[in-house]
Amino acid sequence: MPLGVFIGSDGCHDATGGVAGGQIGYRWQSGTWVFGLEAQGDWADLSGSNGSQIFPGIFTNQTKIDAFGLFTGQIGYAVNNTLLYLKGGAAVTDNRYRTFVTGTNTIAGSASDTRWGGAVGAGIEFGFAPNWSAAVEYDHLFMQDETLNLVTPTTGTLFSTIRDRQDVDLVTVRVNYRWGGPTVARY
Repeated sequence: MPLGVFIGSDGCHDATGGVAGGQIGYRWQSGTWVFGLEAQGDWADLSGSNGSQIFPGIFTNQTKIDAFGLFTGQIGYAVNNTLLYLKGGAAVTDNRYRTFVTGTNTIAGSASDTRWGGAVGAGIEFGFAPNWSAAVEYDHLFMQDETLNLVTPTTGTLFSTIRDRQDVDLVTVRVNYRWGGPTVARY
């Protein structure tokens, strides 16, 4: 933004990629109800890009989530060896922002930040062997808006200022091993 003047929206994009990580937590059961606390950490390669709408053909914008973490509480309902659950709590993401000169991949400006927000999710988990289960989970991360200064790496000067809105939708598949507790596949 030259002289701090708003020029316009530079577009948006969806990020795609993969994640790998782990979680640790504790669950307890009362009848068919299951309650839990969990911390999850993941390395991520979630990136997306778009051509600049303000300077088409000149610049390409890219965002990347390098890692994220979730700190959540859970409540679930068990039916035999299947658990349906909801979760909610805090989320944190580690992010990078870059603007490239289109065609040359020269970095015109870059910035990074760590952002805190909230998380909600739902999942289904199936116990398939003693102490083993597999789950499919959807999480939505409500990350706060952030204003960032992109700096040119070679000169250290301000290239641009952006206002970034980040919401993250994740679908994960995981395999869990349960230490302690019953040695049967139940909840």
